[in-house]
Amino acid sequence: MSRHDRVAPVDDTVTTQGAAAVRALRPRHRALMSLAATAAGALILTACGGATEPAAEAPAEPTTEAASEPAAEPAPDPCAKENLPLLTAGTLTIGTDQPAYPPWFVDDDPTNGQGYESAVAYAIAEQLGFTPDEVTWTVVPFNQVIAPGPKQFDFDINQVSITDERRQAVDFSSGYYDVKQALITTKGSPIDGAASLADLADAKLGAQIGTTSYDVITEVIKPSKDVAAFDNNDIAKQALANGQIDGLIVDLPTAFYITAVELEDGVIVGQFETTSEGEQFGLVLNLGSPLTTCVTAAVDALRADGTLAAIEQEWLADVVSAPVLRQ
Repeated sequence: MSRHDRVAPVDDTVTTQGAAAVRALRPRHRALMSLAATAAGALILTACGGATEPAAEAPAEPTTEAASEPAAEPAPDPCAKENLPLLTAGTLTIGTDQPAYPPWFVDDDPTNGQGYESAVAYAIAEQLGFTPDEVTWTVVPFNQVIAPGPKQFDFDINQVSITDERRQAVDFSSGYYDVKQALITTKGSPIDGAASLADLADAKLGAQIGTTSYDVITEVIKPSKDVAAFDNNDIAKQALANGQIDGLIVDLPTAFYITAVELEDGVIVGQFETTSEGEQFGLVLNLGSPLTTCVTAAVDALRADGTLAAIEQEWLADVVSAPVLRQ
């Protein structure tokens, strides 16, 4: 054996002490390894995420600025007096013809509130918020009322019947009076005592031009003689009194008044059947007038609460039944 192959002898004491030291360190090593493994696991869970959902945040409180926003203003009432688009600010201008005949007006004075149409006009004005001193009247001939073009009134009241043809030129309110047409004459005339339309076939009849009274002659009676057309009922009444015509067509209330008060020996021959829809007088306004809706609402309110019926009873109560003329 060479010197290089010689092995140093082992000290048993050292060996025994080193082994003991190693055994003493093993529990501590295992504890450290366990702690390290736990920490690593925690890091892994944190890195992966999703193990625990974060708590939901509470809803945010409304800000003071949002909570203090004012409520929306209500839309203005288009039919309030101050919002009405009038011909003259602060004044309701009403038109009618002249003369203004009874029983629709009294003493040819629309401003006195007497007569059916004058009373209705002031009732409508009040419904719209106007006092009598805030109403003014203007004279408008009948034919101008129903002609196309701008009007010098807010509305007109003049026994104007509502028809589809007239609606092409003007606006109407809803009807304020249900009307029938009647034929009047004088005692001893060729048609005094007529009982049917056939009895009128050869009569010379007349009416105010442009009225539904005129239409009754041409469309219902259809006499063989030409119809006499007059600019107003005053002229027509004089023609009847003079014997220029045999009979005159007017609305029924006017017929009773003329024969009782204005025409010597006046006679009501009879009245005519209306269509299924009936005939009504309506207030006239400019075509497309923004006032039409408000004026119609006023008329409807007066009909609903009984005001129109009460005015009719006061001023037209003397209008009694008349025989109906048929074929």
